[in-house]
Amino acid sequence: MNSVNDIMNIIAKKSIKMVDFKMVDIDGQFRHVTIPAQDFTPELMTEGIGFDASNYGYAVVEKSDMIFIPDPETAIVDPFCEIPTLSMTGNAMIIDYPENRPLSQYPRNIVLAAEKYMRDTGIADTILILPEFEFYLFDSARWNIRSEHISMSIDAIQAHWNSDMNGFGTVIQKQKGYHIAKPYDPTYDCRSEMCILMEEAGIPIKYHHPEVGASGQFEIEPKLGVMSKMADATMMIKYIIHNTALKYGKTATFMPKPVLGEAGSGMHVHMLLMKDNEPVFFDANGYSCLSETAHYFIGGLLKHIASICAIANPSTNSFKRLIPGFEAPVTVGYATSNRSAVIRIPAYAKAPNTRRFELRNPDATCNPYFCYAAILMAGLDGVIKKIDPRTNGWGPFDFNLYDLPEEEKKKLEVLPSSLDAALDALEADHNYLTAGGVFPKALLDKFVASKRKDCRDIAATPHPLEFEKYYNL
Repeated sequence: MNSVNDIMNIIAKKSIKMVDFKMVDIDGQFRHVTIPAQDFTPELMTEGIGFDASNYGYAVVEKSDMIFIPDPETAIVDPFCEIPTLSMTGNAMIIDYPENRPLSQYPRNIVLAAEKYMRDTGIADTILILPEFEFYLFDSARWNIRSEHISMSIDAIQAHWNSDMNGFGTVIQKQKGYHIAKPYDPTYDCRSEMCILMEEAGIPIKYHHPEVGASGQFEIEPKLGVMSKMADATMMIKYIIHNTALKYGKTATFMPKPVLGEAGSGMHVHMLLMKDNEPVFFDANGYSCLSETAHYFIGGLLKHIASICAIANPSTNSFKRLIPGFEAPVTVGYATSNRSAVIRIPAYAKAPNTRRFELRNPDATCNPYFCYAAILMAGLDGVIKKIDPRTNGWGPFDFNLYDLPEEEKKKLEVLPSSLDAALDALEADHNYLTAGGVFPKALLDKFVASKRKDCRDIAATPHPLEFEKYYNL
């Protein structure tokens, strides 16, 4: 844990020349502003850096002047800058008198507010989460959107379509990439360096490995961490993956479905609650060793899952992944070791302080601060209202939901099939998010409006498959 004095010492010891402040916009992307290191003073940690929040998507223009307050605990030496640069993230504040106050729409403030709300309920004092980061590494990615030319193309040297071009016989059969070893794993060193850089940034890593998608899909998984810290870590993990990929002449994408016919990339989120250092979700006599509180938390997630999708799956591409046949969830339900349900209880996490479940629908196009906070708020709503997934018909489903007869499938609730449908659900079901003032309604309105525009833009754009289907009619 760094103090202001620690930051000053790092600047001197590491011969830091620039100090970079990374902020987060409404879509969950880093923006940044940089100052010369000699201008960094202890006063800056309280007076902050001014910025225009309207350009970040979550403040109105007439009240958009904000200040950014760096958090010294987030300081790292940026490994991707040739000029020695110290990087920090932090919180946005409204300029007010006599004291500044947190900007309630700022993503990092929302996840902190959600944790405070959890503590205020008395249900738990800590939520630990573990997001799994699936992504593709391509050798090239190109796209073109013009009136007379619409196209996209990607390539990966080990992809099955390069069997006549590779020249070394090291291509991978379609959908056969899971845990494939060298010589079929050409980006091993790249991913190992990613993990080393994450560890150096204070993010403990569990492992990395090739995923199912044979055209360059991989996974990096950190260890369990406190939700607000993991939200910061999520931003840094994505930053490291993107920049390390470029260093190796690759390009990384977290798009949920970048390749036709290959597995999509999700960001499954494991979670558990602790109170007074004791696990809240464990009960040796419960179904799959889960407590009643855990079941109610699951009930809240499943009750609100359609609206959660708008936040956890906020791209039109997200719903190209959420289809049967690719180990992606479709059904509203839960079970042990069942990847066809939206909530899966991993059988291997047996210890009381690791007994947990994962929500399988999220993907990494989300704003992690919004996503994790929404998950917590939905689960807490379930505990407060005692929403039982069993009495609501949401499981446990200890069988393959994909293999059910069609008549049986029709009886099950399913996830939204489009971003528009998820946004409809969010507009109809958001009171659990605004409880305790955690998610401001104005922010949700701006978020929905932004995503509606994405839907309109994409719906109005001709698609190459439409030419194949309709050109000659």
